[in-house]
Amino acid sequence: MATVSPLARFLLRLLLNIYRWCALWYFRARSYLSSKPKASDALQSEAERRIENGQAWDEFCDTLKAAGATVFAPGAPRDPFNQAEGYRYLSRLTRAGLENFVECADVEAPKLCAIANGSRAARVCIGSDNPDNLYENSTVDSSLEYTVVGTRGTVPYLSFGTQAGSYGSKGGLQTVDLIEARNLEYEEDGSFIIILSAERPSHAKNWLRLEPNPREALFIVRQTFGDRSKETPAKLSIRCTTSSALSGSFGKPSPLTAEKLDRGLQQASVFVAGASAMFAKWSHEFKSNHANTLPLFDPIRSTKAGGDPNIRYYHSYWDLKAKGTVLRIRFTPPPCLSWNFQLNNHWMESLDYRYHTIHTNSTLAQKDNNDKNAAYTIIVSEKDPNWHGVFRGNWIETTGHDCGTMCFRWVGPKVKDSDLPQPRVEVLAFEDL
Repeated sequence: MATVSPLARFLLRLLLNIYRWCALWYFRARSYLSSKPKASDALQSEAERRIENGQAWDEFCDTLKAAGATVFAPGAPRDPFNQAEGYRYLSRLTRAGLENFVECADVEAPKLCAIANGSRAARVCIGSDNPDNLYENSTVDSSLEYTVVGTRGTVPYLSFGTQAGSYGSKGGLQTVDLIEARNLEYEEDGSFIIILSAERPSHAKNWLRLEPNPREALFIVRQTFGDRSKETPAKLSIRCTTSSALSGSFGKPSPLTAEKLDRGLQQASVFVAGASAMFAKWSHEFKSNHANTLPLFDPIRSTKAGGDPNIRYYHSYWDLKAKGTVLRIRFTPPPCLSWNFQLNNHWMESLDYRYHTIHTNSTLAQKDNNDKNAAYTIIVSEKDPNWHGVFRGNWIETTGHDCGTMCFRWVGPKVKDSDLPQPRVEVLAFEDL
């Protein structure tokens, strides 16, 4: 497709801005001369005003423009390749924000969508999204009651949680409650029902608590695969069961209002700016404090950012700018449900696992040869380290990158944090493997 010249883009912007300002002045003048009374609802009236005069859209665009500061955050790579990935990252967050806060934000007719999904055609990646996970979430209102119905599937790990707040908002996204599939009470046909509410109903076999304040909340599902090609995910549906909220619509989406759109655009833009700024800060911290090592990430901080409290995370930064170097990671897993390791770019997006081996886990990985302690070796490198058929470790591809973030996870460890084994990391020359 032919590119548009800078002059043509300038003229297009100029003409559209002239038309926009003329239209706004016309509508403002007509509104001033009109005797039509204002809406009685102050909040709705304000939202209508913001939509009519374009202020809601202007603020949405201005916030997105300001979010571009993330690409220039301290520690961010300045080369064109990583900068391009940074701007693509912001575009992906924008798409995720609009999907979650505008398209799928009706709390009376909730839908399961995804803030992160790196396996679909149009990827959305954020916060070291796990390649082994299928993430699903639904925006809910903590003053209402919801029913989740599902079947288990065969994924090794399945958890359901409720969170208060939202990504990037003041107070963050904090875990309120969580339940694993192994702790659910099932129906005779193998299905299960989970109630989401602020107070537990007497009939609820399975219940997740919603925090009353703030009312803004999220229902989140994590399905962790061992081998996606051999396992089936759980099938789920969610509906609002508070009769007073349905207004006779029986869970059908309610008509769009100025208030809903205004709120959705604000939440979407704040999500883009807030989430990108938070993870840029994390990436800079990892790079500055412990590059090419894997220390345990603070579990409290992880939970406050929406992490699974049953997982222990080892977030860090990898740097292989020195030509011909590789990262070798060795470890012996503790008793746990599973483990995994993944490679990300600087912006904490998982690298493209649809086409490259950028992660491994306890199901896929090969153990070290002749090791009685069930130890594993992972090698992060540009080239395959297992040349001539000699196994030297589980290869993780860098896919054209020479730096970024990385994450190691123990899922459901059976030992105390103080007894968790520390992955051993070293940088060495490819020829020395």
